[in-house]
Amino acid sequence: MGRALIVVDVQNDFCEGGSLAVDGGAAVAAAITGYLHAHRDAYDAVVGTQDWHIDPGTHFSEHPDFVTSWPVHCVAGSPGAQLHPDLDGSAIDVLFHKGEYSDGYSGFEAHTSDAASPQDLARWLRDRDLDTLDVVGIATDHCVRATALDGARAGFTVSVLTDLTAGVAPDATERAIAELAAAGVRITDSGDATGTAS
Repeated sequence: MGRALIVVDVQNDFCEGGSLAVDGGAAVAAAITGYLHAHRDAYDAVVGTQDWHIDPGTHFSEHPDFVTSWPVHCVAGSPGAQLHPDLDGSAIDVLFHKGEYSDGYSGFEAHTSDAASPQDLARWLRDRDLDTLDVVGIATDHCVRATALDGARAGFTVSVLTDLTAGVAPDATERAIAELAAAGVRITDSGDATGTAS
């Protein structure tokens, strides 16, 4: 059995200067790149997810509540939906798109970007005997949370490397981490994940 790194939604719109920027997003993009360059051989696969919205319904709002509705972001094919330039996309083996017609918080709602034969994330991982997942990216309290929870529910062994994530709000991030831990997700950092000092 093998191990995969799941890089969640490190996209321009979620980093500084984007339409739904998360403080520290660009720094997380750069930190993930540094981690990948140092520890790529610790993983059998590296997977990226992207919000890829076409018509997500009430997920978009002109008057968002920033809980269940949000400003327009990560529109499919737009510059804001692209991976942040500080994230080395060449280190990612495959990209999965999510949220075309839904909220799309979890990477386990995503499918490969190959329109001819799309494959969902869980099947892709299982087809490659990948059962252990380290989850990083944006945002800790939303898409990272949902991806890690769904991974645990699907029977994967899941860790969230908190120093390689950025959250929208401190209180929500704290609640998300507590929820993840209660669900059996390991809360750690990149140094513990690789057995090196962070």
